[in-house]
Amino acid sequence: MEDEMFEQLKYVLNQLVTWIAAGAMVFGGVVPYIPQYRDIRRTQNAEGFSTYVCLVLLVANILRILFRFGHYFETPLLWQSIVMIATMLIMLNLCTNVRVATELQTKRRSFTDFEWSHFWSWSRFVDYMQCVVAFTLLVAYITYLMLDSSVFVETLGFLAVFTEAMLGTPQLYCNYQNKSTEGMSIKMVMMWTSGDTFKTGYFLLTEAPVQFWTCGLLQVGVDIAILFQVYYYSRYPQKPVSHTVSHTTSTKAL
Repeated sequence: MEDEMFEQLKYVLNQLVTWIAAGAMVFGGVVPYIPQYRDIRRTQNAEGFSTYVCLVLLVANILRILFRFGHYFETPLLWQSIVMIATMLIMLNLCTNVRVATELQTKRRSFTDFEWSHFWSWSRFVDYMQCVVAFTLLVAYITYLMLDSSVFVETLGFLAVFTEAMLGTPQLYCNYQNKSTEGMSIKMVMMWTSGDTFKTGYFLLTEAPVQFWTCGLLQVGVDIAILFQVYYYSRYPQKPVSHTVSHTTSTKAL
């Protein structure tokens, strides 16, 4: 009797831990963007947030969802992608509204202009939506045609997670180019690092496809490199400290 109760308790605890881990996977990636969103709304200034972050995360998570049609992976990872796509669209909508309200543009730029020099620098949120829908339909059609090819499916999965893993490299390069991490939130970087570490561990424990955990390790490596830049440039300043500090920067995801 006692053994049976112990087994039931063990099962309940395992289920509870599984649900908590799954919830952290689904919603943990969007947590760093909550203070970023509030900061942009409060200051009505979106200069500290690059919309290319949204582009990279939208592409990565759309590809990940399509990858699941050819190679099954855990459902929480699917929901993580759905939640992240919704979050990035919300961020894009906010940034577009703020920039239109604060910048005087001589010419409105739209997706249908098909000008490469103005790609992802459009004036309306609907233009970003048109681009996302067009990309999704195009890649979904190609995936449908190539779904029987294991090489294509595995390459699709690799591109999805590798794109997300490389999200921190623009910030890494920007810090190197500026010889400073001024204006970048250290709290954000710490949240990225802890989140990416947890995510990579989750991939390993749930035996996710190899693309997931290898790119997760790469993502953690980029986070650590950014943290090293914070230490190095604060200890050995490379340029005079600017009097104008940009708002919190967030150029990657968990």
